[in-house]
Amino acid sequence: MRKIFLAIAVLVVVNYASAQDPHFSQFFSSPLTLNPAFTGKFDGQFRFAGNFRNQWVSIPNAYKTVSGSVDFGILKDNIHKGDILGIGFSGVSDQSGDGALSLNYGSASVAYHKALDEDGYSTLGLGFQATYSSLTVDLNKLVFEDFLTNGFTEETNPTIGPGNPGAPGGTLANGRSNSYLDMNAGLLYSGSNNGDNNYYFGISFYHINSPAVGFKDTNWKLSPRTTAHAGGTFPLGEQLSISTSIIEQLQDQANETVGGAALCFNANDASDDPTNVYIGSWYRLGDAIIPYVGLEFSGLRLGASYDINTSSLKAATEERGGTEFSVIYITKNPDGNTGIPCPKF
Repeated sequence: MRKIFLAIAVLVVVNYASAQDPHFSQFFSSPLTLNPAFTGKFDGQFRFAGNFRNQWVSIPNAYKTVSGSVDFGILKDNIHKGDILGIGFSGVSDQSGDGALSLNYGSASVAYHKALDEDGYSTLGLGFQATYSSLTVDLNKLVFEDFLTNGFTEETNPTIGPGNPGAPGGTLANGRSNSYLDMNAGLLYSGSNNGDNNYYFGISFYHINSPAVGFKDTNWKLSPRTTAHAGGTFPLGEQLSISTSIIEQLQDQANETVGGAALCFNANDASDDPTNVYIGSWYRLGDAIIPYVGLEFSGLRLGASYDINTSSLKAATEERGGTEFSVIYITKNPDGNTGIPCPKF
């Protein structure tokens, strides 16, 4: 009986891993997990990004996801004026089931953005990303039927303790952890028709090589994820603008559509170093309304959002989908920034 329930548990966590990647409601604040072609596409010297998500807060420690990245341009004096060659490094840690299943990975990205006009307002970028991933299951945080119905504990039955032959882990032919290499790629077009606005669209492909993932004697292939996304920032007046974005993600039989916008108010009416206040909302189709507030000053942008669950899960989640925070910091170039509009949301 224990082996049967172990197999079911392992199938659940593996199917989760193969059906849906960790994701953020503020996808626009996690550029390197959205599209490798975003690498280096910003106006500045260095870009640091960080994200934290606590999903389904009514269920203790259901899902917690943390990410961080840094990217920057290189060889600026050795490539065509207006072009950008960027490299970046990022990492994600995703904990689910109170840490019973852990996914950690680190990535290295490279992208080249080719200027399509003399001003560099329009660019076409191609990016690639290599990822090393580690998936681990902690059986000590799982409870099986035999433990409940037969009153088994490590004290009353030492054979079920960690590392012992009778432990649930004994049936895991591939051990309790699995590591694999992953390949991702993407395309990104970014444009502006007057130097004040920006619009972009792109497509990215993750898990191109469909790496094998599994804890049992049979591995499952990690399904490729395809993401189409678009957005832009457009002035509405002297101190007011709007930023909007939308994504459509497909992976195996799962899909996600998120779209929305935020109004931006330039509180200090400055063009070189504005203090911007953002208020808006996104909507995940059939799942959640996502109110968003943000503050931007001196190259730093802070964002906070809260998923209000609207799907059939709202009874279990008490309509509390998830709390999320983001931070992006862009340092200025030593010789000053170019002023070329780049994707922000």
